[in-house]
Amino acid sequence: MNITKIRIRNLFGITEYEGDGSSIELSGKNGTGKTSVLDAIKYALKNKSDRKYIVKNGALEGEILIETDTGLRINRKARTNQADYKSVKNNGAEVGSPETFLKDVFTDLQLNPVEFMGMTEKQQNAIILDMIEYPWDMKKIKEWFGEIPSWVSYDQNILCVLNDIQSENGEYFRNRTDISRDIRNKKAFIQEIADNIPPNYDVNTWETANIGELYQKIERIRKDNETITKAKTLLDSRDSKVRKFEADREIKAAALNREFENRKVQIEKDIIRYQEQIKAWELEKDGLLDKQSDKMAVIEKEYEANVAQYDAEVEAYKEFKDKEVEDVSELVSQAEEMEKMKAHINEYHRMIHLQNEVEELAYKTQNLTNLIEKARSLPGEILANCNIPIEGLTVNDGTPLINGLPISNLSDGEKLDLCIDVAIQNPKGLQIILIDGVERLSTEWKERLYEKCKNKGLQFIATRTTDDEDLTVVEL
Repeated sequence: MNITKIRIRNLFGITEYEGDGSSIELSGKNGTGKTSVLDAIKYALKNKSDRKYIVKNGALEGEILIETDTGLRINRKARTNQADYKSVKNNGAEVGSPETFLKDVFTDLQLNPVEFMGMTEKQQNAIILDMIEYPWDMKKIKEWFGEIPSWVSYDQNILCVLNDIQSENGEYFRNRTDISRDIRNKKAFIQEIADNIPPNYDVNTWETANIGELYQKIERIRKDNETITKAKTLLDSRDSKVRKFEADREIKAAALNREFENRKVQIEKDIIRYQEQIKAWELEKDGLLDKQSDKMAVIEKEYEANVAQYDAEVEAYKEFKDKEVEDVSELVSQAEEMEKMKAHINEYHRMIHLQNEVEELAYKTQNLTNLIEKARSLPGEILANCNIPIEGLTVNDGTPLINGLPISNLSDGEKLDLCIDVAIQNPKGLQIILIDGVERLSTEWKERLYEKCKNKGLQFIATRTTDDEDLTVVEL
């Protein structure tokens, strides 16, 4: 789509200007209206201007009219005392939503392509990637990844989106790193537990082993052994015990005899001294034999009771006397081994639990790897099935390369060529380039820029500041 007519009246610093579709260079001193021509065209296309005053000082209305060889007609009028006027017709018919329609026939860089050279590399990369046409939406993202990754900005090119999804700063990559670290830690715990568990450890055997019954059996045997030992001791020492009881009896009897004999002698002495008490003492003497017999009877009964009690105790242990003491050392060893094995049960189960967790984490990290690899492989698939707008353009990890080089590595000449390629993104759109201030370029680069536009069949309007008092229009 080429411009065939431009007419400007009372806009910015221009009183009257009219041009056709030729490529031209406007030159002259500042204030002669060079940039005003470009600003008027931008105003026609964008319905806005960076300038504070649009209508020329002293006029009530400013107007621009642009016509193309495809039947497009753009007419705007800026007014100081009434509402502005606009008319966008295509083949004689008014266009619905004219501003939206116009956005589809030009790009901002067409209105100042050299601006591209002053952008940051990130801005340049974003613009170039946006030139790659590939239809996508959130449904496509969800189809690819099963979700909408929340850490990604979706107001950028699909290749940038995919690069952000698979990047090391993305949640897929960070989560995979965290899970992999968790797996390593858990495997270390598993190995540590396994090193402390005996080889061929059968947890089911030791979980069902009843150590209580084993200890009960040991205690029963130990109790029987104590009884057997006590029985042997009691039965073997009976005679000596009985002799002891007899000795106790004899000692007590002898003591009693000496006591009463001494008393008898004393009484007999007292009889001689106390004749008047002889009768009383005689009576007492006669009673001493009875008292002695009574106390002797008590001693005999005590003796008999002791012997009877001891014999009863010995009788209770007779059945154990001929038994042999049973060795429980083997059972004790079994109990100790069982205790040792049971001590590993909780750690064994923890090891199994960790192994299950590792399997789950391995599944998650593989899934994240698949998503990352998906995000890395998709750009190749996209580039293989879409139109590449710039010759030599490839994309590596979300970064556009021109003939294998990033934009920052291009020479000034290569960047200048790229400016034009980037500016004309829509082959069906308006084929015009506005270049303001070409005096900032060397003569070589200016000529190269003009030649590039001509070779691509583009119309262009350039401005160049000179010392000329009047505006000069040179057709190129």
